[in-house]
Amino acid sequence: MKMLFVKLQTGINNFPLGCDKRHRRASNHFSTINVIEPMDRLKRLFLFIAIFELIPICTYSQNAERSDSVHYFTLEQCIRYALQNQPALNQSMLNIDVAKTTNAINLSGWLPQINLSGNLIHYYQLPTTLTPNPVAPGGPPIPTRTGIANTAIPGLSASQTIFEPQLLYAAKSAPLLTKHAEQITDSVRIFIVSSVSKSFYNLLLTLEEIDVLKEDTARLGRNILDAYNQFVGGIVDETDYEQAVITLNNSKAQLKQQTESVAPEYAALKQLIGCPPEQNFNVMFDTVQMMQEIYSDTTKQLQYENRIEYQQLQTVKELQHQQTVFAELSFLPTVSVFYDYVYEYESPTSSNLFRTAYPYSYFGVTLNFPIFTGFARIENIQRSKLQEQIVNWGEVILKSQIYTEYRSALANYKSNLYNLHLLDDNKSRAQNVYNIVSLQYNQGVVAYLNLLVAESNLITAEIGYIDALFKLLSSKIDLEKAMGEIPSHY
Repeated sequence: MKMLFVKLQTGINNFPLGCDKRHRRASNHFSTINVIEPMDRLKRLFLFIAIFELIPICTYSQNAERSDSVHYFTLEQCIRYALQNQPALNQSMLNIDVAKTTNAINLSGWLPQINLSGNLIHYYQLPTTLTPNPVAPGGPPIPTRTGIANTAIPGLSASQTIFEPQLLYAAKSAPLLTKHAEQITDSVRIFIVSSVSKSFYNLLLTLEEIDVLKEDTARLGRNILDAYNQFVGGIVDETDYEQAVITLNNSKAQLKQQTESVAPEYAALKQLIGCPPEQNFNVMFDTVQMMQEIYSDTTKQLQYENRIEYQQLQTVKELQHQQTVFAELSFLPTVSVFYDYVYEYESPTSSNLFRTAYPYSYFGVTLNFPIFTGFARIENIQRSKLQEQIVNWGEVILKSQIYTEYRSALANYKSNLYNLHLLDDNKSRAQNVYNIVSLQYNQGVVAYLNLLVAESNLITAEIGYIDALFKLLSSKIDLEKAMGEIPSHY
């Protein structure tokens, strides 16, 4: 198990992240060493030894870095944390509740609708009605004041929809709308799992490269001492020593660059999992388990139904079909029943208005049957069917995109796996060559140039192997995503 500890310092001597292993490798960082001007050899030797002894050595102890206030996250724990705290995912989950609430609003029309209303009327002048003249039939009608000056009419009305195309469409589409919102949330979850995994691997890649560069810097420091001792002994000239210093400075520059890149990668991981900026955590992983997880079954056949995008499109197709059905049902009438109860008060004077009531009630059936709407319903049906065809063509396009993504991910995975095995062999051979050449150089058999070449090949092989390993892990994530095998729930 490897643990990577969060430290918020930067610089050569203070890493943002350190690491421990079961067998911790030496980790030394050397200050810049300038070429010493010609002087007495003995003085230069003492000066170099003094500088070498003052070189800061950066080591990280697992026990020293442990803190009860800092959490240790594996990749799986990072994913679980993200699925609970990622803001975008929480927003998407709220959209599910919004969809369910919207469905409840749309379906509320099926329930009885009850209203309480009231009117209070006072006539300053009563309305006039023309009545026949009983004295002179056929003569001019007699204007007569009718009604009563004060009226209060509270009423209770209730209605129940029996059938309405809009409500039937709402009932059919409600589960589909909820399903679509849930699928969007699953899509966000899959994206988070994929992104967090890749970000986690990118951070580990940088930290592993730092480990390699720390070892390289330590080896180069020892090479400087060997080169200087041989120079003092007259075995080699001063150029070997200067080449060693140049190589060390180059290695320190690479180490500094990788060290500085850890902080933004760590910040990116925190952002993806929804971790607050002020909160820190350590990451840890098991290298043995990681090596066991690099393999994937490349003989599996692509199943479009496993992709969340394809599932979303099928839901959209069903929703569009329901829209066509609704357009066809618009030719049917709307039927509802109603009941009204009125408690009417009447009085010629305001003071006696509520003394006597004249209640009455009634019920009935409402039928609304649109005969002609300017061909709007026919055009709505045609438009909905055309939109169904658009969705069908979208399915063809999506399948093509999924297949292309799958073939690309499969090819990358296979090439990265093959590359990993080759670079693993190169790393072993480069280490063996360096050990032999280093021994030969110490015995004065080969020139320092041979040692530099062996050192360069070793660092290239080690970093190349690490880079290939994490590229393989990332490409495996891409392959699983392309095949729809990344779970949306952990």
